[in-house]
Amino acid sequence: MNESLHAAYTGSTVLVEQRNRVLRNTYWLLALSMVPTVLGAWIGVATGFSFFAGSPFIGLLVFLAVAFGFFFAIEKFKNSGVGVALLLGFTFFMGLMLSRLIGAVLGMSNGAQLIMTAFGGTALVFFGMASLATTIKRDLSGMGKWLMVGLVLLIVASVANIWLQMPALMLTISSIAVLLFSAYLLYDIKRIVDGGETNYVTATLSIYINVYMVFQNLLALLGVLGGERE
Repeated sequence: MNESLHAAYTGSTVLVEQRNRVLRNTYWLLALSMVPTVLGAWIGVATGFSFFAGSPFIGLLVFLAVAFGFFFAIEKFKNSGVGVALLLGFTFFMGLMLSRLIGAVLGMSNGAQLIMTAFGGTALVFFGMASLATTIKRDLSGMGKWLMVGLVLLIVASVANIWLQMPALMLTISSIAVLLFSAYLLYDIKRIVDGGETNYVTATLSIYINVYMVFQNLLALLGVLGGERE
């Protein structure tokens, strides 16, 4: 009986240590991924990078093709250093994609302030969701299907607005996106805490996308609602 209890206790301890290690490695890799993101954004702004600006729909298709190519490759090599390198390459690409929005915001007289505000807001969302995920005891696995439904609807609305070009719809989409990807942050971090995700490369990819989308949409909202033209 004592041996069974000891084995159960030892197994539980090892499991907790494994989860903590995945969470710790995920946070470190997430922090590292910000470096190529910033570098990509800086290069994009400096060079005037434009990804099919004249044809947004074609640009969206090419972007999705490149992004899903990275997703496939990262998943395939997630257990090796190649997976980490591919993840960092993906974050550089995402920085390039962000550069057009950042360049537009920097063209405003208070652009730098808006970027810092969006960064601070994103950091608050991240730390808030991370703290909640590590303290809440409730099983959040049921959130997944509702979040996916919300994501599909958001994508459909975003694609539709490429043709509609409705400012009010754009603001609505960005507002919902901030809330949706904040919820995804809570969900994905909680999966790591509960042992549902055991690979830190895959975990980092999910959390990075959530953080990226919160920042991008928060910055878009601030640019429209609080931007001051020179």
